[in-house]
Amino acid sequence: MSKYILALDQGTTSSRALVFDHAGRVVATAQQEFPQILPAPGIVEHDPEAIWSSQLETARQALLRAKLSAADIAAIGVTNQRETTILWDRQSGRAVAPAIVWQSRVSAGICERLKSEGLEETFRKKTGLVVDAYFSGTKIAHLLETYPEYRSRAERGEILFGTVDSWLLWRLTGGRRHATDYSNASRTLLFNIHALEWDDELLRILNVPRAMLPEVRPSSEVYGQTRAEWFGSPIPIAAAAGDQQAATFGQACHAPGMAKNTYGTGCFLLMNTGHKPIESQHRMLTTIGWGIGGKITYCLEGSVFIGGAVVQWLRDGLGIIEKSADVETLAAKVPDSDGVYFVPAFVGMGAPYWDPYARGTILGVTRGTTAAHIARAALESMAYQTRDVLEAMQKDSGIQLAELKVDGGASVNNLLMQFQADALGVPVRRPVVSETTALGAAYLAGLAVGYWQDADELARNWALDCEYRPAMAAAQRDAIYARWKKAVGRSLDWAKVQ
Repeated sequence: MSKYILALDQGTTSSRALVFDHAGRVVATAQQEFPQILPAPGIVEHDPEAIWSSQLETARQALLRAKLSAADIAAIGVTNQRETTILWDRQSGRAVAPAIVWQSRVSAGICERLKSEGLEETFRKKTGLVVDAYFSGTKIAHLLETYPEYRSRAERGEILFGTVDSWLLWRLTGGRRHATDYSNASRTLLFNIHALEWDDELLRILNVPRAMLPEVRPSSEVYGQTRAEWFGSPIPIAAAAGDQQAATFGQACHAPGMAKNTYGTGCFLLMNTGHKPIESQHRMLTTIGWGIGGKITYCLEGSVFIGGAVVQWLRDGLGIIEKSADVETLAAKVPDSDGVYFVPAFVGMGAPYWDPYARGTILGVTRGTTAAHIARAALESMAYQTRDVLEAMQKDSGIQLAELKVDGGASVNNLLMQFQADALGVPVRRPVVSETTALGAAYLAGLAVGYWQDADELARNWALDCEYRPAMAAAQRDAIYARWKKAVGRSLDWAKVQ
């Protein structure tokens, strides 16, 4: 095929664009970091204009590097950091407040109020989510409380809300489309995942005007065309999906029981549970994976807030490595962590703890502890948190995982991947194309325009790069994990004012 698919992968710390060919191979890529705004402990913001400008620039760079024009692109697929919340002016198209990032704990007080009013079960039944500052709904409520002058305008539809996919769709189409997909809508605390619509009761509880919400559409369909000025001529935008759902689709986890873990800023483990949602009894999230051709695929998800971001902290905060890739070399200088445990609860703990007041903790430090031990403990924290999630997920689903597919930036770390296999006791499999988030968005877009025919064709593109098999005795695996659980217990509830 002479045409290609362009995927826009808007992440937490950078915007990326990738061009894929029909075999699902990366033809060209471009990436640009943008500033993280940290006004107070536990609060994380972005400049929405920086998100937009960096994403547009990387898309143009990727086409330039691939020596392609808009005419060579069959469709664009968009994937995004999910719960990050943006408000903008319908008329000007400009953001009216900082974007509140998914990591931010700024709406923890609102969540506490909802819980004290006994509303957590109402939200869980309808949305599949726990009441936590992670999700968009309480972030919208916070913004409207912070900027009360916006409420009447939001009620008239003059101030719009969107997660990052909606923001990009609005800007790419020149304000012609205010939409999101099922996967992103299911992360807002406002969307009924059973009725597949914005829920009036939840909107009333959070005092969010319906007029500011985007239209909810399938994950794979033509949403509209880009403005000609962005790329020289219009290109169809044919997919939108939250980053973790896109990665699950890109990993070809098309059948119930298949699971993947993405090691990005956070760690996100999703298991396909089929066309009926499974209600979690172990504090997992029930979420929509994707909607295609009139069918909804549901997933169970465990969200870990700090995954690869712990390596960034070793680099930027502690200064013990110069670049993120150096962490493997440093950690490999010691055979193990020598009893050091690092709980990276910088912004609280996600699944299965859901504690916004947890804080980072390093335990087991002695005079013999070195930077290498701390680096190794930091890497191991990703594997332990993944086991936390997987154990809860297996109890919910009744499915014992046979293997775990992995992707994301930290999945290239061989030391971490081997420890992950040891910690879980199952093989860990990394594909040749590790860019599975962008690939999933590309696949969804390609299906919408007939570039690929069906999921079976996509699954045939998946190829193994490396398999890590567990080499640790079960008794040792359980012993070190028990110590991890003890360490987590020390970090919980730390920052709560008594």
